[in-house]
Amino acid sequence: MAKEEIKLDENNIPNHIAIIMDGNGRWAKKRNLIKKAGHKAGADTLEKITNTAIDLGVKHLTVYAFSTENWKRSDEEVSGIMDLLRKYLRENIKTAKVRNCKVDIIGEKSRLDKDIQEKIEELENITKNKTGLNLHIALNYGGRDEIIRAVKKIADDCMDGAINCNDITESLFSSYLDTKGIPDPELMIRTSGEERISNFLLWQLAYSEFSFSDKLWPDYTPEDFKQAIWDYQNRDRRFGGRNS
Repeated sequence: MAKEEIKLDENNIPNHIAIIMDGNGRWAKKRNLIKKAGHKAGADTLEKITNTAIDLGVKHLTVYAFSTENWKRSDEEVSGIMDLLRKYLRENIKTAKVRNCKVDIIGEKSRLDKDIQEKIEELENITKNKTGLNLHIALNYGGRDEIIRAVKKIADDCMDGAINCNDITESLFSSYLDTKGIPDPELMIRTSGEERISNFLLWQLAYSEFSFSDKLWPDYTPEDFKQAIWDYQNRDRRFGGRNS
């Protein structure tokens, strides 16, 4: 019996969806493959989900690609991830002319290799005027690190007299984060059966709805993505208040 097609409310698509793409390494291990093969499969899944988000009219998609803690992994795995990142950036530079997708990187980019930083800058410049999906890729990103960097910038501006410490608000603080100008996610998805946010968008996820999937990221499908949105659409969002 064919599975019934998911019918989404086109007027209630989340503006911003965040994804923790977890499970690439376990996916590879289950198949007796090297970890790089899992990350390659994960990159292919990201492409499918990105295209689905474009088709659905999602405005912002933020994906956790490499955390500040991921440097603790083996040199071989980190090197493999960076090689795949180089390939991903090259391919997106090639397709930028035909795809209406703006790409930017959040996180501390200075630790990335110089050639990767140059490709990131090239891709961001090529896509900066795109009007479709905004794809935000978190690289060398950690929520605590982001907040600490923001606090340091605010402290510097207070000392320089650019702002008054008494004028610090949630809105002002948000303007010092990597996600300046980006609305907070309405929906956060995590795969692989883990149910934690792992230092991802700590400030921004304050009122997000969470969707946890047991599937490993390379096995996550556009239908799973649509199901998560359907579940979101059928929740009662109160933001600390009451709707009735």
